[in-house]
Order: sequence, then structure tokens, then C-alpha cells
Amino acid sequence: MHDTVDLEDRGVPSVFISTVEFIDAADVQAKALGTVASAVYVEHPIQDRTDEEMALIADKAVDEIVSKLVAA
Repeated sequence: MHDTVDLEDRGVPSVFISTVEFIDAADVQAKALGTVASAVYVEHPIQDRTDEEMALIADKAVDEIVSKLVAA
């Protein structure tokens, strides 16, 4: 989150990517940093996923990520 805010402050379009488990925590952190997170949330959990499963998760999220980056 801090890196995303720092990059945005420098004029670099950025998107925070996390799992849905951390939506509330990301909102609280963004509020504490005085910003609204440009975020994309993917299914949870991801730590035990195979490479193929991670590729599918990424494929599902890529259009939303790109959309948020170019809208900035």
C-alpha cells in the first residue's frame, strides 16, 4: 500500500493487488494514509496455489488492473 501511494504521488499510475480477505484492512490502511486505494482484489487464499492456478487468477484480474492503470 505504501509503495502504491508513493508511486501515485510521483505521478506513476499504480494499482494495489490483494486478496478479498484483506479488503477491510486495505481500506483502513488507505484511510490512515489519507488516500483511496486503487485496488483490485482476487480470490483468497493464494499462498498454496499452483502456477497454473495463479495464472488463471491473474488472467481473471488483468483487464481490471489495466483498466484502472489507464484511467489514472
